[in-house]
Amino acid sequence: MNVHHHERGFIAGPAGRLQMLYQPGRERMPVVAVCHPHPQYGGTMRNKVVYWIARAFEDAGCSVLRFNFRGVEQSEGTWDEGRGEADDAAAALDWLAERHAGSPLWLAGFSFGCYAGLAAAARDARVQRMFAVAPAVNLYAFDFIDGDTRPLTVVAGTDDAIVPFEAIRSWAGRHGNVRFHAIEGAGHFFPDHMRQMTGLLLADAGLNSLSAQG
Repeated sequence: MNVHHHERGFIAGPAGRLQMLYQPGRERMPVVAVCHPHPQYGGTMRNKVVYWIARAFEDAGCSVLRFNFRGVEQSEGTWDEGRGEADDAAAALDWLAERHAGSPLWLAGFSFGCYAGLAAAARDARVQRMFAVAPAVNLYAFDFIDGDTRPLTVVAGTDDAIVPFEAIRSWAGRHGNVRFHAIEGAGHFFPDHMRQMTGLLLADAGLNSLSAQG
């Protein structure tokens, strides 16, 4: 397991500075932007699910950027109904791509963060792989993913009380690029299934064997 020494600071966003936590990884490993859940319902980059997603990729040797959307904690700007938040995610991808030229660029999101993050990734050809945990498909239209061929891992809990499991499964089934995983008995925040959830993300990314090599 890696020692975590996060850089704390800000990146430039379209509505002002965005607060961030950044963990540098090993050279040539993928770099991952992780997007947090809904800001209007207490979502921040310190959310437990976001933390565990980020930590899993960090422990596998990836460089990982977590950031707060506009208006959250010390990030500047105000809530923009998801449109501006997608632009914030695009800024995070730009920051990672500039800092790690030549490394695979990935994006992961949780709940609302899937919407904002995937919206940014949909218009950024540099993003090679995407991960969506409990995507809020009942609240937002994800039609920007239609026709996308890049690998997209989707994980959902069968006991999700916020985003209905069947809605996620139905949406995932309409996309040929999606690898869908159901976790039996897991709720929206995966309180008893966090390691199973992150293990699925790493397995799909081919990182379990890589992380074991140190």
